[in-house]
Amino acid sequence: MTDLAYLALITAMVTAATPLVLGALGELLCERAGVLNLGIEGTMYAGAFVGFLVAGNAGSPWTGLAAAVGIGVLAGLLVAFLTVTFGVNQHVAGIGTTLLLIASCDFANRLLYGAGTVPQVPKFPLLFPDVPVAGQYLLTYITFLLVVPAVFLTLRSTGFGLQLRAVGENPEAADAAGISVARTRYAALVIGGVLMAVGGAFLSLAILGSFTLNITNGRGWVCVALVIFARWRVVPAVLGGLLFAFVEALQLQLVITPAFAAVPREVMIALPYLVVILALALSGRNLRYPGAYLQPYRHT
Repeated sequence: MTDLAYLALITAMVTAATPLVLGALGELLCERAGVLNLGIEGTMYAGAFVGFLVAGNAGSPWTGLAAAVGIGVLAGLLVAFLTVTFGVNQHVAGIGTTLLLIASCDFANRLLYGAGTVPQVPKFPLLFPDVPVAGQYLLTYITFLLVVPAVFLTLRSTGFGLQLRAVGENPEAADAAGISVARTRYAALVIGGVLMAVGGAFLSLAILGSFTLNITNGRGWVCVALVIFARWRVVPAVLGGLLFAFVEALQLQLVITPAFAAVPREVMIALPYLVVILALALSGRNLRYPGAYLQPYRHT
């Protein structure tokens, strides 16, 4: 490949990594609090659809983004209500939330547009479009320059981060120290839900400027894998998102390369997911999960 092709590959990698990084950080916050949020795929999907729908009606991507934030709050509250308040099995609550959100969005999409063409909506413009690599969306800059450092410093250096990690490791000890386990887990799930929904909205309000069925294409599940791959640490989760996005961008480049013309298209599409599975297989040994992972807790 030429130097220009390499720069285009890196640019595409950073863009494609943005929703993965947002989703993975949201999931990481939930899991560090002891809650496996399998509602992530549905939350990202709902963020993409609601953001698209509101942006189209309001004529502003910012309004669509605000609506996605709202749906992220609601999705986080739903998972928290089921897992924290009622102690429902976290796998069941998360998958049920994903199925509910995706089915609701698909139903609304078919009700509004039927088999017709889904319209284009106002989307975020590229910043510095003529500058290699730096030609990114504003949400990408916000993600890597603000959100990633904020999550890292919150978990590492703030009282809330200490409480969240304490609740995820030993909720009994945290409760005895006067920390509200329920309130902390609610906060983690709501903040995580917002990040997930914004990651989904990035797909419809930045990359596509529209909405398609299966728009997330399993990215939520990839985010869950990235958190485990990163061993619940912020920087490795971001690097994992960049790795997946790099392979995803690379396979798009390889598809149009004559030397790989004989490789089945299905293999190329599966390549990023195969890399994630391989990375999990290599890094998944001797994992130390958060101490209260998947464990409900009731104040006595």
